[in-house]
Amino acid sequence: MPTNLGPLKQLLGVWKSEGLGWNMIALPFATEPVPNPNPPPPSFALNYRLLVNQYNEQLKFKHVDPKNLVPNRGIQASNIPAVDTDQLLGALDYQQTIQQIAVDDFPQSNKRGAIGGGIHHEPGLWLHVTNENPEGLDIARLATIPHGDSVLALGKSSTSNGVSTIPSVNGLPVGVNQDLTDPRNGYLAPYKNFTTIPGQPGSPFKGTVTDPGFPGFDPVHPHRLLELANQGVNVVKTTTLTVDTTTPTGGILNIPFVVRQANAASMKSTFWIQELADKDKHGNPRMRLQYLQVVILDFFPRRDGLPGPIRWPHVSINTLEKDLAASKPYC
Repeated sequence: MPTNLGPLKQLLGVWKSEGLGWNMIALPFATEPVPNPNPPPPSFALNYRLLVNQYNEQLKFKHVDPKNLVPNRGIQASNIPAVDTDQLLGALDYQQTIQQIAVDDFPQSNKRGAIGGGIHHEPGLWLHVTNENPEGLDIARLATIPHGDSVLALGKSSTSNGVSTIPSVNGLPVGVNQDLTDPRNGYLAPYKNFTTIPGQPGSPFKGTVTDPGFPGFDPVHPHRLLELANQGVNVVKTTTLTVDTTTPTGGILNIPFVVRQANAASMKSTFWIQELADKDKHGNPRMRLQYLQVVILDFFPRRDGLPGPIRWPHVSINTLEKDLAASKPYC
């Protein structure tokens, strides 16, 4: 296995998941006006729908150059004479492909896509910063999305024994009253459709999952399905990779239509590479990969007359396992 990838080296290979991936996104969508309990104005249109997908995924990582690091050329001009101060990066090429196996939205539309159809394609790079790193940011993720988005997220890696704690995530829109039991809260109506509230009717989106113990996808606490996937799994060691576009020099660039309609303003993602106590037939530890990603979207100005913006979390989670046979050419 190449040694110049640092914390990224265990990513090499092919990771697959069937039915454990979930995606939730609010999208602009023309709707009829609804009564507004907080005038002015007397009524407003929600003009968005909430889309939830359950999906299969393949995530493939290969080394850009197993023999050489990528050099960034520089000098230390404060020296007299100046000296070369080159930065060296380990680089992984990756490609993510996702097919939805179940989908629902509310209000319902005819824009949900076909079952079995591809809903995401993402080529990109992961970088390991080996030196010249006074900021302490030792990893970076570069991604391009066919919707017209280009992402640079930077962050840090860490290693720990056992399974890592999954951070809690609230998937409800930011900037509105988040009480799902309040009937006056029109902005949360689509979220209620996917949430069971004690004492009130509701039906979690179960997709194709038939396990009676499966709690369903919860837009309020989407991270809990990652916790559920860890139950009963003996994780020996975890490498955590956390990257964020809000770090200095990070960011997202979008094409003009995306900026006008549903601007992707920021992204934070955490990947957990898990080494399990279980062994494969060759005596090697089984490997799992979990991730939790939140993209913040900004679209139409709020319609309820209250101050401040509304921000819409776009949440994706999954638990994958390394396909050892498919991974051999890449490791």
